[in-house]
Amino acid sequence: MKHPLFIKLAALVAVTVLLLFGLGLIEGVVRDRQRYRLEAARGVEQSLAGPQTLMGPMLHSACVETWDTVTGAGAERRTAEQRREFLLTAMPQQLQLRTSAVMQERARGLHKVNAYTLKAQVTAEWASLASLQPERTVKGSRMQCGAPILMVAVGDARGIRMAQVEVDGQTLALKPGTFHPVYSRGLHTPLPEGLRAQSGQVRAVLDLELVGTERLVIVPLGGNTEVLMQSAWPHPSFGGRFLPSDREVRPDGFTAHWRLSSLASSAQQDIAEGRKVCNAPLSDGSVNETAESEAAGAQRACADSFSVAFIDPVNPYSLADRAMKYGVLFIALTFVAVGLFELMQKLRVHPVQYLLVGSALCVFFLLLVSLSEHLAFGPSYAMAATACVLLLAYYASHMLGSLRRGLPFGALIAVLYSLLYVLLQLEQTALIVGAIALFAVLAAVMVLTRRMDWYGLTAPRLPAPGEAAASPVAPTASEAA
Repeated sequence: MKHPLFIKLAALVAVTVLLLFGLGLIEGVVRDRQRYRLEAARGVEQSLAGPQTLMGPMLHSACVETWDTVTGAGAERRTAEQRREFLLTAMPQQLQLRTSAVMQERARGLHKVNAYTLKAQVTAEWASLASLQPERTVKGSRMQCGAPILMVAVGDARGIRMAQVEVDGQTLALKPGTFHPVYSRGLHTPLPEGLRAQSGQVRAVLDLELVGTERLVIVPLGGNTEVLMQSAWPHPSFGGRFLPSDREVRPDGFTAHWRLSSLASSAQQDIAEGRKVCNAPLSDGSVNETAESEAAGAQRACADSFSVAFIDPVNPYSLADRAMKYGVLFIALTFVAVGLFELMQKLRVHPVQYLLVGSALCVFFLLLVSLSEHLAFGPSYAMAATACVLLLAYYASHMLGSLRRGLPFGALIAVLYSLLYVLLQLEQTALIVGAIALFAVLAAVMVLTRRMDWYGLTAPRLPAPGEAAASPVAPTASEAA
């Protein structure tokens, strides 16, 4: 063969393509497991309750205005009744929420879902109920309005475990539903008709226990809204239109405090206009009810709100998916290491041996996913990495001809796995750490090969002394005679 190096490179390219195909299959397995987890989460939501939205209290009253219109004249004179239906709403001037969330882990098969029980004390104050006074649009019309209703809307009414309310110190009975045309899920209580004409302040205190999964969304309906939330969950993710004014995240939980004014939020106007309360995408990528995939447009179509997601930062599938993105880099760096041993130690490594080494690297990701479904991610990673390092060190000792060469190769693979674990734990600095590591690898390769005669690798081999007289062709019978 005139160009054995080029043939070897072509074989390595074919091996790399095969390994990339294997990585694609394993990545498909990870996606399937992620889909199974989403199905498990939906199963818990169907049996328990989904991500919750808390909106209210607010007051509303349904009114109907009727009047008569006359058409024609004489014998053809006709009288018809016209009507206008509308809804009057009164938002609280002051709204205070004191909440605590107790986490409860639920599971479907191998998959775990973060559920919570929210205990909230909500205090709402209305300076006046002038907005509940109807105004005629037609002179002499007849006006009929239903009794004022105090309502609290939630995302999933199945999550209501306990609720009681006091209005101006009087305990009132709560009933299911809200009688609101848009926000129908929740609870309500009718108020005395005389309250509509009351000129003084109205105060309502609600004690609520609400169960949900993974996320809580709150609508700041008050002219001034203050929310204090506490939980023993150490990994909150704050989202929505407003971040907490103050927050403290500790290993044993978090405390968050929101202070909002209606001058900075359009929530009151949004709810009065009947806009939807959109739940943001969950940490695993799923979306409940209205998606906010088209960020700007969706935000304009949704009522102002803020949220807390009780995320799991060590979700094995998300971490495995992140690890898979480094699979090609792992294979490339390992092949570079084998190639350096081959060039500098004057060894010959067959493409099939490259294929077996790359296959071991691919199997690592499959081991990682399968083990992390039963164990914590850290021990799963350690077990999978240790198994692959030992296997590759043993195989490299025979592939490279001695244990003295195989152990450094195994140590190099162990360093790569350690670096990958560090990158998976980092979020903000993963890029710079990865870039520095790649630069270090490139520098090491350049230093080790600085004296390499690359042209000599492809130059035809000259015959050694004594080989010129030897004929590569066996003599014929006549020549032998």
